[in-house]
Amino acid sequence: MIEKLDFAALEAGDAKAQAMLQRGVMETGFLRITNAPISDGDIDSVIAAYRAFFKLPEAEKRRVDMSLTGSNRGWGAGGSEQVDPMANPDYKEVYDCGYELAEGDALKDSGLLVYGANQWPEQPEGFAEDVQAYYAKAIAMCRALLHHIAEATGREAGYFDDKFSHPMALLRGNYYPARPDWAGDNDFGIAAHTDYGCLTLLTGDGTPGLEVQGADGGWHAVDVQPGEFVINFGEMLQMWSGGRVRATLHRVVGSGAERISVPMFFNPNYDTNVAPEGSEPISAGDYLTKRYDETYVHLMGKNA
Repeated sequence: MIEKLDFAALEAGDAKAQAMLQRGVMETGFLRITNAPISDGDIDSVIAAYRAFFKLPEAEKRRVDMSLTGSNRGWGAGGSEQVDPMANPDYKEVYDCGYELAEGDALKDSGLLVYGANQWPEQPEGFAEDVQAYYAKAIAMCRALLHHIAEATGREAGYFDDKFSHPMALLRGNYYPARPDWAGDNDFGIAAHTDYGCLTLLTGDGTPGLEVQGADGGWHAVDVQPGEFVINFGEMLQMWSGGRVRATLHRVVGSGAERISVPMFFNPNYDTNVAPEGSEPISAGDYLTKRYDETYVHLMGKNA
């Protein structure tokens, strides 16, 4: 169901790779990526960093609890998110960091939580450095992918460039514990949802878990090997493109094995108008803030 796209071939202008990307963007909403510019060693390092963090005692993780700031910066406990209001809160843990504005940027003094200061734990040693190194490479890969996505949807390759100059780019480490004994039919690592934003770039430790809803209505496992990536597209890009881009439902039920995944949620500048042509304007920031506010069931304050 999910095709495997050679990133280097796409960058080289291979027609088959371009056609595969277009099918992924407009039909399935998902693609697997091989031969990416992020090395296996880079992936191994960031997963090891997240694994070490999630193994810390809860009291230590709570030192960087995102509920302390009301923004997506730091640790989120199991049960702190609910992506499907008809399901129970998701039992996964998360650690989030995001884009930090340069000194002197006019938005820095605005207090917008989507550009809030990151919270870095004191332990494990080197955690911030490993995560930030991966973050920079994921940003670069997302920018390259957007050039091709623009072309696949009938725009010029550089269409998105100025709209992602200071992106609301959130890197997340997801920790899915083994499915709890108490979990029932309404409990998920993460319940069925479509991503809120534009482009998601996902890698992980190779443990199965991700499922995508197909055109047949059934749920299909996405087998992502270590060193590979998955890309998918969110509600915002579907809306922005006037429906040309497809956002697809996906979920993690969980199994008897622990799992770590690392998604980069790559979204435009806060003030970018993401309404489809001919519609009332809506900023990317307002749209994301609304969707975050609908998700966080235990965090206090305005979540963005």
